[in-house]
Amino acid sequence: MTESTTDTTRRAVIFGAGGAGLAAALAACGGGGDAGAPAAKPTGPIAQTSDIPEGGGKIFEDLKVVVTQPVKGEFKAFSAVCTHQSCLVGTVSNGTINCHCHGSKFDVADGSVKDGPAGAPLPEQKISVTDGGITLA
Repeated sequence: MTESTTDTTRRAVIFGAGGAGLAAALAACGGGGDAGAPAAKPTGPIAQTSDIPEGGGKIFEDLKVVVTQPVKGEFKAFSAVCTHQSCLVGTVSNGTINCHCHGSKFDVADGSVKDGPAGAPLPEQKISVTDGGITLA
């Protein structure tokens, strides 16, 4: 083996191992831990309609869902996992669902991106409203 080949091989091993370590470290700190993992679906209502403010919403962290009331009597639900880096959204205010990790904002009416860096909307979740109770469908 020539000196040139030895140097190249050593660099490949060092940088290859370093790259693998870097990839593992980046995967471990992807932003939201297990925020993207599906939550168990409850069998009964998760909230009452009176719990959801008009023009706003409420985040159910344990279920990874946010329920909104864009206009009086209309209820919507979306994934509470930000589409940017899988952090859980933190607040609902001024007509937007807000992720505090990197500043993304989503519309309470349709989950569309109002302000990035997220590039995709929050996925809509199916709900049913019966006798004032909101249930995940």
